[in-house]
This record gives sequence, C-alpha cells and structure tokens, in this order.
Amino acid sequence: MRPHRRTDDMYFVYLILCEDGSLYTGVTNNIDRRFTEHHTKSGGWHTRLHKAVKLLRTEEFTTKSEALKRERQIKGWRREKKINLIKYGKPIV
Repeated sequence: MRPHRRTDDMYFVYLILCEDGSLYTGVTNNIDRRFTEHHTKSGGWHTRLHKAVKLLRTEEFTTKSEALKRERQIKGWRREKKINLIKYGKPIV
C-alpha cells in the first residue's frame, strides 16, 4: 500500500477487507489515518466489530459531495459487484 498524503482539498472513497471477509466502504480526506482507526477498532461501527485487515481500493475526488455520492453508490451494490470493482477497476456484473 502506497502512502496517501493528507489533503483538505481531496477526498477518498475506500474499500477495506475485514477479518471476517466482509467489505467496508467509507469516505475520508486522510486515508492513512482512517485505515489506522479502522484497524485499531476506533473507526466506524462495522470495523469495531470486524477488524479491518487490508485496504483494497481507493478512489480520489476533488469534493466531499462527489465522494459521498460515490460511497452511496458502492454501498448499494451487491458484494460481487464490489469485488469486480476491486479486481478489474469496474463493476462488471
């Protein structure tokens, strides 16, 4: 995983693999800090119950609004579609 710089003018949508095999999707402006929070169980409710083990994908956006819209879109997908996004860079159904 390459380091991501913190920036107030960039937002990231990310997908994380949890130890139980579940996928977590979120938004942040500091991916390194946020992954550490999830990994140490001080992040979102899902990763408090299911420890984050690996950052699988990030997407960059210039506005928080764009990032939140993409997060909602991805969260609405079935697992298979999310896995295809991770593997192939597109949500092949």
